[in-house]
Amino acid sequence: MRAVLRVACVAALALTALTVGAEVKTQTVTYEDGDVQLQGELAWDDAISGKRPGVLVVHEWWGLNEYAKHRAEMLAKLGYVAFAVDMYGKGKVTSNPKQAGEWANQIEANRARWQQRALRGLEVLKNSKRVDDSRTAAIGYCFGGSTVTELAYAGADLRGVASFHGTLPLPTAEEMGKVKAKIFAATGSADAFVPPDKVMAFESAMDKAGVDWYLVIYGGAHHAFTNPNADSYGIENVRYNPEADRRSWVELQRFLKEILGAQ
Repeated sequence: MRAVLRVACVAALALTALTVGAEVKTQTVTYEDGDVQLQGELAWDDAISGKRPGVLVVHEWWGLNEYAKHRAEMLAKLGYVAFAVDMYGKGKVTSNPKQAGEWANQIEANRARWQQRALRGLEVLKNSKRVDDSRTAAIGYCFGGSTVTELAYAGADLRGVASFHGTLPLPTAEEMGKVKAKIFAATGSADAFVPPDKVMAFESAMDKAGVDWYLVIYGGAHHAFTNPNADSYGIENVRYNPEADRRSWVELQRFLKEILGAQ
């Protein structure tokens, strides 16, 4: 199913609050992918009993920093169990673009390893005693947005994936037949890393694969538009857009409610 929504962003409203209520708990989870030790963070609302839907959160190319953890905590406040996955290795977090690029490139250079690393995080989420493993989804930002689409292409048992300012990688012909998840992608019209021809190629691939998908384009938004720290990195084309951030978070909540049902 093909749907494209173009949204103009004008007024700059306040950032969606990243604070959470007192009931939200977090737990550091150490796990492995082969000989690589990884360390993620699980978040949940302790006031809610019983199993509930789970959401995997994949970080930007900076590594598993506080931004990704805050997103997991925001999801926990909504009633989900969220696991902020580690794609690089325990303690590998940076604010240096060169280092971040090297780490991301190392993962992306081997798609099978890339997908496997993400699948290990999904396994941790599904194995949580608090999670209904039949109702899971994955969301990601920038590098993480690309990662969750790779999860879908790997045929991961997910109800849906949501990519925020990801680079919209394309599936291979073989992968097109594996996709089980519904796909929601959010991108910015001013994102030079994801130009119109790349967006069109993604749309064409999704149609060809027969995927249930939709894409929202936020007018005037640049890369990393959801991250309030984006401007501090001093990278051209990387810029926070509070209106696109707010709108895309609202759209994510609608998407998760559609695919996962009530918490």
